[in-house]
Amino acid sequence: MKIAMIGSGAAGSVFASYLRRGGADITLVDPYKEHMDKVAAEGMIFHVSPEGEYHLTGFKTACSAENIGIMDIVIFMTKSMQLDDAIKTAEPCIGPDTVLVSLMNGLGNEDKLLKRMPGDHIIFGSGFLGTELNGPGECTSSPGSEGLQMNFGAYENSPLTEKAGKHLEKLFSDGGCSCKFWEDVRPYFWQKIITNCTFNPLSAILRIKIKDIMKDANGAGLAIQVVSECCAVATAKGCKKDVPSFMAELRASASGSSIEEYYPSMAQDVLIYQRKTEIGTLNGAISKYGKELGIPTPANDLITKIISCIEKNYSKQYRV
Repeated sequence: MKIAMIGSGAAGSVFASYLRRGGADITLVDPYKEHMDKVAAEGMIFHVSPEGEYHLTGFKTACSAENIGIMDIVIFMTKSMQLDDAIKTAEPCIGPDTVLVSLMNGLGNEDKLLKRMPGDHIIFGSGFLGTELNGPGECTSSPGSEGLQMNFGAYENSPLTEKAGKHLEKLFSDGGCSCKFWEDVRPYFWQKIITNCTFNPLSAILRIKIKDIMKDANGAGLAIQVVSECCAVATAKGCKKDVPSFMAELRASASGSSIEEYYPSMAQDVLIYQRKTEIGTLNGAISKYGKELGIPTPANDLITKIISCIEKNYSKQYRV
């Protein structure tokens, strides 16, 4: 099956590297020309912590989807706020039987895909992987734990999504990324959402790594507040989450795995690149759902306002 990765920055490049390592026929699509040219000419240097380094070749690349042909599977790995535009730019490679896949951070991405394809053509999920783009043609993966690193499933189960989902499951697994194509992925999807809502903005605001958030009493206290609100919203949305159990898993993921030394993507956006974040589809979405459901979400409300203020005022911030 032919696969296109729409958005091949840090996460897109890492996910594509696992797929290519598993034998995928994959085309990377990204406007970052230097990266696309380097990968096409020399392949990808793929660092996997703690495994080591791999040199992967055989990628096809393009700066747009205009001339890559119709794909069997189109995976979207842009930022969530870029997804509507990404779907439009991917139009030339989408046919009547193409399966659209979102493995991005954030709530509501699958709903955007539904505007283009019916639910029986859509797969969604997420990965528990730290990702970095070190430069053109070079990326790093920091798997989050010894458990499953990739979870995805169909929006509506169908022969089309079953075929595509099982194909992706085999490619990821053969490429060294433990994964599962679930009949119902929502419990695992919410697991990642709540983890992102906790670590991503706190790391960005506090300017510290994941492990240091949980080692500090105040940082851990903030994490508990965020998790409590997120679990209440998830439970009300039909996906029961228990706060003590979730916190135990969160502490385990913050120590003894390679992501403990990691700055999440939102921290990278704020501290390194000074660009717009995905706060609106993470903590902002929790706040929105909370209002709709009558569930107070003061910690998520405040965090959303802080990150939103930061990202609107990068040019005015004090820097050494």
